[in-house]
Amino acid sequence: MLIIGVFSTIFSLPGTVIILLDAIIYGLFTGFERIGVKVLLTLLVLSVIAELAEFAVGMGGAAKFGASKKSLLASVIGGTTGALLLSKFMLGLGTIVGAFIGGFAGVFVVEILRQTSLKPSLRAAWGTIVGRAAGICVKGAFALIMTVISLDSIYH
Repeated sequence: MLIIGVFSTIFSLPGTVIILLDAIIYGLFTGFERIGVKVLLTLLVLSVIAELAEFAVGMGGAAKFGASKKSLLASVIGGTTGALLLSKFMLGLGTIVGAFIGGFAGVFVVEILRQTSLKPSLRAAWGTIVGRAAGICVKGAFALIMTVISLDSIYH
């Protein structure tokens, strides 16, 4: 389950929450011998920070490249739609590709309608993709840290 949690961050899913729930379930089954309240609280704090950091980094990247607030919403809608439409292709990797293409398209459409200029619209769409990728990397790092903490508690 820890591995599933780490890999789900690639899809921008709440992998850190999966890791936290896995630790809680493990604790329940073992009487909290190895994973205690301190470890669970640490994992909870890391999970919250990771989710907030992913959002902040993603939005920061988009804003830095000139994306408007409306285009950020369009990115979420486009990314979700793209992920759903392409999820059956490329052995599941279509979900990732679809999320990025859909997010890019969503921002681009909103920005081209707002600015009626190609270059700033492409820049804003690209910034959204860069921000999303950076946010996923940050959250993935947190997921790895949480996995190490969980495994260290179990096997130490």
